[in-house]
Formats: sequence, structure tokens, C-alpha cells
Amino acid sequence: MKQTIPGLIAAIMALSSCSQRTTTTNHVKVKENPVNTKVTEQALDKGLFATLKIKNEFKTGEPVKLKFTVYNSTDSVKEFCKWHTPFEPLMSKYLEIKEANGEEAAYQGPMAKRMMPPPASSYQKINPGDSLSVDVDLLKGYAVQKPGRYTLSYTGQGMSGLVVKDSVVFHILP
Repeated sequence: MKQTIPGLIAAIMALSSCSQRTTTTNHVKVKENPVNTKVTEQALDKGLFATLKIKNEFKTGEPVKLKFTVYNSTDSVKEFCKWHTPFEPLMSKYLEIKEANGEEAAYQGPMAKRMMPPPASSYQKINPGDSLSVDVDLLKGYAVQKPGRYTLSYTGQGMSGLVVKDSVVFHILP
């Protein structure tokens, strides 16, 4: 029994270490959500959600740029963990990219091992009603060079706490 309690405490700390933190501010008015997309109730309850945007078509060899935007739909400052998002240099696999036949594109980037809990510098603040965007070239970490149709989904929500409802589709042309 004595060995089980420290293990449970360590597991709880690891799972909760990158959760969202909230700071109340004097801002009360929330700007309208500038994104034209449906968001799950779960995402709205958390106050932070992200979207993926990508061009429909790219030529072989051309950079495959993804725009990742995080929105704060609340009346308070929110934070999310940058780990497993494009807001940090490529350090882990946080996207799932599949070809039309269901085969997953290989991840070719680094895989960082980190100490828990994340330091304060690993969190990004977003003001009430505001958003932050970043572009990332998928070719820097994923094998998506051959022509075809690809579906991209965000899988880093367990670490970052961000919810992304929809996947996006793009084509690599010969």
C-alpha cells in the first residue's frame, strides 16, 4: 500500500501538470469569435480552442504551410501549454497525417523527453476575446512529399489542453 500512494501521486501530477490556468482580469467584454466554424460545447466550456487552416493544394516540393490559431472566448486571461503545439520549435509528434488509403505519414522530427511539471516558460497567455496564430511547414517533420490526398488532425490536446474539433484535407499535386 505504501508503494501505491507515491505512484498515484506521481501519475496525478503528470496528468494535471499542463492543464489550463485561469487568471481573472478587469476585462468583461468578450470580442465576437472571428472564426467561422462550429466549436464543440466542450471547447467553449474550457474557453480555449484551436483551429487548423491549410490551402487545398500544394505542388510537390512546395512548403506545406499549416496555420494553427488558438482562441480565448472567455472574459479572463487563459494559458495553455505550448508543448505539443506549433508554438514551440518542432519537438514532438502532435499531428496525425493520413493518406487517402489510411496510411499514416511518417513523423521525421525530434522526440523530446521532458521533466514534469512544465516550467512557467512553457505556457502561453491569451487575453480575453483574443487569438494567437502561428504557421508551420509540415515538411519540416512529416513525410508528405508524394502526390495524393491527406487528412490532418491535431493530437496534442492531452499535453496542451487545446481542443481542435475538425480535421483538414489537402492535396499534394505532381
